[in-house]
Amino acid sequence: MSDSGATVLAAGLRKTFEAPGGGPLHAVDEVSLRVRPGELTALVGPDGAGKTTLMRMMAGLLTPDAGTLRVLGIDVAKDPQAVQDRISYMPQRFGLYEDLSVQENLDLYADLHGVPRGVRRERFARMLEMTDMARFTGRPAGKLSGGMKQKLGLACTLVRSPDLLLLDEPSAGVDPLSRRDLWKIVRQLVDEEDLSVIVSTAYMDEAGRCAQVFVMHEGKLLAEGAPDALRERARGLTFVVSPPPAMPARDLQARLIDADALIVDAVPKAGAVWFVRQPGADERAVRELLGGMDDQPRREELEDAFMMMLRRQHARDADLEVPAAAPRPSPPTAADGKGGKGGKPVIVVRDLVRKFGGFTAVASTTFDVARGEIFGLLGPNGAGKTTTFRMLCGLLPATGGRLEVAGLDLRTARAQARARIGYVSQKFALYGNLTVRQNLEFFGGAYGLRGQALRARVAAVMEQFNLEPAAVSGVLPGGYRQRLAMAAGLLHEPEILFLDEPTSGIDPLARRAFWRTITALAQGGVTVVITTHFMEEAEYCDRIAIQDAGKVLALGTPQEVRGQAGRGAGTDMNSAFIAIVEQGRAESRRNGAGAGA
Repeated sequence: MSDSGATVLAAGLRKTFEAPGGGPLHAVDEVSLRVRPGELTALVGPDGAGKTTLMRMMAGLLTPDAGTLRVLGIDVAKDPQAVQDRISYMPQRFGLYEDLSVQENLDLYADLHGVPRGVRRERFARMLEMTDMARFTGRPAGKLSGGMKQKLGLACTLVRSPDLLLLDEPSAGVDPLSRRDLWKIVRQLVDEEDLSVIVSTAYMDEAGRCAQVFVMHEGKLLAEGAPDALRERARGLTFVVSPPPAMPARDLQARLIDADALIVDAVPKAGAVWFVRQPGADERAVRELLGGMDDQPRREELEDAFMMMLRRQHARDADLEVPAAAPRPSPPTAADGKGGKGGKPVIVVRDLVRKFGGFTAVASTTFDVARGEIFGLLGPNGAGKTTTFRMLCGLLPATGGRLEVAGLDLRTARAQARARIGYVSQKFALYGNLTVRQNLEFFGGAYGLRGQALRARVAAVMEQFNLEPAAVSGVLPGGYRQRLAMAAGLLHEPEILFLDEPTSGIDPLARRAFWRTITALAQGGVTVVITTHFMEEAEYCDRIAIQDAGKVLALGTPQEVRGQAGRGAGTDMNSAFIAIVEQGRAESRRNGAGAGA
């Protein structure tokens, strides 16, 4: 393998840690790769694939245990400082100083990197222009939205002009508008400065923009190539089918994804279901599975090929089978016969307002949620979603308006309402130093479960979510931590489940498993309210609300919301979301209210 002109060259690279409970864990295992200069390169793979470990070795922060690694022609193991002097690295949790202003953060990172005073003015001006943050230089970093924090983190990473930029999941947890802005900046850097960029990502559409993609799994390199070349692996196997009006797309998706002998993958899109057949699947069996619905061929996507590779790897791996929800008694249903939806709403929101001093975070929000419904709250970072969410959960009192959950007024019966809901927070809120079983026993006790009832529920959710009882929670990969958080939230069998960005930063395979569980819960009558930044996940919802600057801009079924965006927005939810938010901000500017940051 020649290193002529290579930005990164790895041969037989290995990094081993001690696994929880003892034994070696090969985080990077015999990886050999070559990254070309002046290009955008993607690292993709499920949680625990080794992407971050590989990136940290490239940055000179971890020493390889075996093999060789050269970055910009330098042997990283022999001279990590020489590499660090020429690269910039933005980890998943970039360390902004929240009490310092935007400008003060830039100044601090310029000091840390030894950027000469004469270079700073031009470099700062370019970074502020690219990130559109020149208006906010005096604002404390802690007062920025999530998307703006990511852009500031990128600007701080680039206070000097590097030869290589490493980005570890830069768009995790940010909304589609912020994602679009981040990628515009990265693309501009590659095109105008001939910068080499390596990015790890859980978004296959982002990987599809790169010149070169490396697919990792359990420390090994599964595949590499240009996105178009990788897509070819799914050629002739990709189809789309539209369910009848009475059938939610997610129910058809669940049916298909459960038939893993015939179907590799299935996902709802624009009211239909996109699926990938198993190579050599029996045509008659697929027809029977579709129950008379006609499927049509469609163009293969990078995510189709990615899911094929992962499913093939996991075919004999029981630890990563899709967890189905355990059977549960159905609650009283309405006469409409639609999985318990209908009748009296289980959540009633009327003219809901929340103010923090003179700032209105939520303004006159009104909606209902039916029993057994999956209701999505969407919006840009800082739109008021989490504030609304916390009020619905009884964690934050409303400033004004009416709010009922499970038939209880949250102004007078907040504690009683909490006993009937489950909550999974945006950040992993369990105890990292405890095992899976210990966490579940602790939270079960907090929910009032005791003795045999507690032991039975802990055993049931561990089986339901395929969790290892002795595993230490803090070292689990993201997808497994999310499963554990879901299991804890369902211990007391709540009527309503609140999920605050539960799939942020986890890979497509883990997201499929998560939504298969949610679909089963909704079919059993559990009401689900969810916030998410993955717009594809809005297609699983019965209805969605899009918020921005504390106001509801759109409310309805995914089809109705896509229609509201207008024909020019395209048919996918991502485009519709961006169009609706931009339309709302343009109207707000016309009305003199300001767009809000």
